[in-house]
Parts: sequence; C-alpha cells; structure tokens
Amino acid sequence: MNRRELREQVFKLLFRVEFNAKEEMPGQCALFFEEAESAVSEKDRAYIQGKYERISALLGRIDDMINRTAVGWSTDRMGKVDLTILRLAVYEIRFDEDVPTGVAINEAVELAKKFGQDGSSGFVNGVLAKFA
Repeated sequence: MNRRELREQVFKLLFRVEFNAKEEMPGQCALFFEEAESAVSEKDRAYIQGKYERISALLGRIDDMINRTAVGWSTDRMGKVDLTILRLAVYEIRFDEDVPTGVAINEAVELAKKFGQDGSSGFVNGVLAKFA
C-alpha cells in the first residue's frame, strides 16, 4: 500500500474508537483486519496497527490540543468523521516526524472530501491551519 492508502486504513480503524469502549478495541482491531477490503500485508498491518496504537495512547492530549485550537468548537460537538480526521492529522503534525505538516494537512483535507460532509474539508483545513 502507498502512504495515502495506509493513512486511510488508520483513519478507518481510529474511527471505531467513537463507537467502542477502550477495552473492546483489541477485538475491534482483529475484526478490522479480518474485514479488510483487500489483503493487507504483515508489514502494512504492523504500520496501521502501530500508528493507531500511538494515536490512541495520545487521544487525551490530542483532544485537548484540538479543543484549545478550534475556537467555538469542542470535540464533543464535532462530527465523528471530522474529529477522527483531526485526531490523525494533529498526531502527524505534532508527534510524527516522518510526515511534513503540509502533507498532513493536505491528506486530512482529502480524507474529509472523501468521507466527510459538504463543509468538512473547509472545517478540517481551517482547524489544522492553526496548528501550522
């Protein structure tokens, strides 16, 4: 898989956090890889799961950062798709040295166009611009 496809898979796995208790997530991870639309190599699986686990471990900090930055919005009020995209992008901007800030923002906007509502890409771009 290329980087964009890997990021999309991380997004899909991270999205499950919104609908499952923390203790259910190991089972959800296993289920996610069983249901994968296409065969995922062991290398790709390790990348996806590792990145998901790193983000998951920092969710409290990431949400605090989003809440401080998204003026007039809180993570409680955001759409689940937008919130998941923001969490992934903020992680990449602040904690993943392998992903340049511009790439993280661009990829987040593309995810918002693909999975979000009509205004999602503008909302995501506006929030992430403040992180840049």
